[in-house]
Amino acid sequence: MLYSFLGWVLEGSYNLYSLGTFRKEGFLRGPFKPMYGFAPLLLLAAKDLGLSLPLMILLALIIPSAVEYASGWLLKSVFHKQWWDYSGMPYQLQGHICLKFSLYWWGLATVCVYCLQPLIERLYLRISALWLLLLPLAALMLAADLLWTCRTRRRSVKGLELGEG
Repeated sequence: MLYSFLGWVLEGSYNLYSLGTFRKEGFLRGPFKPMYGFAPLLLLAAKDLGLSLPLMILLALIIPSAVEYASGWLLKSVFHKQWWDYSGMPYQLQGHICLKFSLYWWGLATVCVYCLQPLIERLYLRISALWLLLLPLAALMLAADLLWTCRTRRRSVKGLELGEG
């Protein structure tokens, strides 16, 4: 959940730099970007398996790109909307992923697993009692955001389908 929030901050900062506005519509309405949480979770699980460093570096390229592709495909399939589109970029796949951003994710994932995660673990140990209170609140906030988002987005998709027929 922390990485999903940090992903929202990172993406907002990138948009502020490149587009001049912090807020860009994402799938969820609140301050979470699930792809940024799911990819590190998979990478940390792989790291816990004791995989070699070269294999982990390779997975740091493959996993975030695979998560981004699967997320883009799933969102487009379910909600008939593409939240990002790399189709105008070189070396892209169906507009869901491209080489340029896959290389960005590779670097970010490597830094995340080997630099940021050890800091987060130390911070967690210092505030573990507080985390026991914060985790249910954060989980409730994410669940409410997900339910609200799915309800409003499905309603708008049904409206489009009715209007198109």
